[in-house]
Amino acid sequence: MAEQTHVLFVEDDDVIREATQLALERNGFAVTAMPDGLSGLEAFRADRPDIALLDVMVPGLDGVSLCRRIRDESTVPVIMLSARADSIDVVLGLEAGADDYVTKPFDGAVLVARIRAVLRRFGHAGGGRAAETAPQEGGTLVFGELEVDTEGMEVRRAGRPVALTPTEMRLLLEFSAAPGTVLSRDKLLERVWDYGWGGDTRVVDVHVQRLRTKIGQDRIETVRGFGYKLKA
Repeated sequence: MAEQTHVLFVEDDDVIREATQLALERNGFAVTAMPDGLSGLEAFRADRPDIALLDVMVPGLDGVSLCRRIRDESTVPVIMLSARADSIDVVLGLEAGADDYVTKPFDGAVLVARIRAVLRRFGHAGGGRAAETAPQEGGTLVFGELEVDTEGMEVRRAGRPVALTPTEMRLLLEFSAAPGTVLSRDKLLERVWDYGWGGDTRVVDVHVQRLRTKIGQDRIETVRGFGYKLKA
């Protein structure tokens, strides 16, 4: 039997926490559920889960701050949960290092699908499903002072290693595979976030900006009305 994927779930609402935990467990996940950010951080450090689901508004240590603490220590995938689709909530969570977000109230099947989509990008099985990773051509690609090793999954800028999250790495690989080609936000959502449905393009915009700060602000160009492209 395949090992269960371990989910850390931090949510202060007892009803939502218990109902969501049951739904996830029915879908084959092992769940550690915590009511506040501080206990969530302790559980993360003790259990090292495969993925974290963090509500934005939790007591003690809010979800955005908890995400930052987790990201300081790990590249484990993080999904933020928010009762509002507010731009501020969404952007703060993504800028803190979250890989995706889901707006409450959410359908249990939709949440499971989003979790599995994130896990596929990170190479986890996700509730008993086989991991799926996009094939990458071997070799090192060079764009000015930027070097992308598609086999070793390493990036260097001016000879110095660049630390990327798995989502940022997949985003860069998409750009690197077609330098000079404009990739739309919808196409990037499909290829990087595995969205088979319409998604919020703010996820793309924030991750592109995070990637720019690491590989150079001028390396990825915005093509207004169309998307982004990597300068060759």
